Amino acid sequence: MNLKSFFDAVSPISDTTWEEIEPLFRKEHLAQHDHFTKTNETATRIAFLESGIVRAYFTNREGKEYNKQFFVAPTVIGAYTSLLKGSPNLIAQQAMTDCIIWTINYNEITNRYNAFPDLERLSRKMAEYYFLEKEKKELDIVLLNAAERYQIFQKEFPGIEQHITQYHVASYLGISPIQLSRIRHPKEEK
Repeated sequence: MNLKSFFDAVSPISDTTWEEIEPLFRKEHLAQHDHFTKTNETATRIAFLESGIVRAYFTNREGKEYNKQFFVAPTVIGAYTSLLKGSPNLIAQQAMTDCIIWTINYNEITNRYNAFPDLERLSRKMAEYYFLEKEKKELDIVLLNAAERYQIFQKEFPGIEQHITQYHVASYLGISPIQLSRIRHPKEEK
């Protein structure tokens, strides 16, 4: 799916709007393990993830990483809190596979909202989607057991386990790799 098709699927934008913003996007490649956003840097860009998988994660004081989200193409990535507040980023985004992304300066988009209301509507629809997704994950973590969360993970991210390690899946689910192994390979009951 290309960028224009992705936008139109979320909230259609006019040809005039597309002609205005298309030249602002730059194609880039992220190699596996490269970062799109890093911790303690102030974000200035967002990107359309054309191909590949990116994880969003944070690291605690002891240096342990926790996966907050996986982004599987096609989707949009970016350090939204840093972008909105102009503050240093707390959640890094790292390529789990080789990725193709189309980057754009966040201010170049927001500065065009008044002139292009369909662009602002698109941004609002994407924000609403991510809010709902975040709330669902928060509820799942508290209301569902690990096996139920794993089943949901498999439905939401089919095939992703072929590309990422068990450690990363377990971290996303809020469990240990050993717990995940037990869920994936339960002992046969006698």
